[in-house]
Amino acid sequence: MSTPTSMTDTIDPSLASHAHPEHRWHSDPLLKVEKLTMRFGGLTAVNAVTFNCGRGDITALIGPNGAGKTTVFNCITGFYKPTEGRIGLRHGSLAVWDEFDALTTSTDQRLILGQDHLYLLERMPDFHVSRTAKVARTFQNIRLFAGMTVLENLLVAQHNALMSASAFSIAGILKLPGYGRAEAAAIDKAKYWLDKTNLTARADDPAGSLPYGDQRRLEIARAMCTNPVLLCLDEPAAGLNPKESLDLNTLLRSIRADHDTSLLLIEHDMSVVMGISDHVVVLNYGTKISDGTPEQVRNDPAVIAAYLGSDEEVED
Repeated sequence: MSTPTSMTDTIDPSLASHAHPEHRWHSDPLLKVEKLTMRFGGLTAVNAVTFNCGRGDITALIGPNGAGKTTVFNCITGFYKPTEGRIGLRHGSLAVWDEFDALTTSTDQRLILGQDHLYLLERMPDFHVSRTAKVARTFQNIRLFAGMTVLENLLVAQHNALMSASAFSIAGILKLPGYGRAEAAAIDKAKYWLDKTNLTARADDPAGSLPYGDQRRLEIARAMCTNPVLLCLDEPAAGLNPKESLDLNTLLRSIRADHDTSLLLIEHDMSVVMGISDHVVVLNYGTKISDGTPEQVRNDPAVIAAYLGSDEEVED
């Protein structure tokens, strides 16, 4: 996927969203990434990157190809264990952040204070990041179960709840009432997301037979069936035509508005980034070079130089 040739030529100022005036990534952070560093042998792919994602915000992580964006995603979602740094995620009130340092100095993965939970994602295996910390993700290369139907893909995403309700198959085999209620709830949730993504008419079709844009929406629907507090999207607009990109913008805004889900996305399509983002973080060669509202980032000389190149050295 090629990067845009210009930050200014590819962005219509009328599309830029207006960040919340209180800048929730400062005042109400859901995710804190601090001094994140990832080395592969002698290569430093991510170098001491720090940023927050605000609760209820749409945060975009952008930068030229090879900037380290997917590596950051892989660290947040547990696929990589970072060389250095920490990644905190909260459920509940802001007060739980007061225990961030104490949790870091302990050997624990999470801290529970009543209804408030604090997680250190870098200490958790990927399946616990998804199941316990409630972080879901999609991939740049779509990873659906192509031979299953569209509906089955959404039910598979709910297998943890269904397995618990079935007492690991016994209640399901005996068709006990508790399992029946859980199964009905899973089907209702799947139907909701089929409707939300305009895929109801294709529910019984193999997922692999869907057009590309429909597969993108199905992957997002499947991730949302896990009830995430943070949804990480790796280039969700890749391969979409302009109409599909606009439909994607509408879907992502509705996920944020209707489900109180925070979104973190990697994206090269600047019309998507500037059209829906509250907060933009820019990486270049594994280092953060800008962090702010879409308007601030768009006018940052360091960002313009990273995308266009410059004969002069640009100060951060």
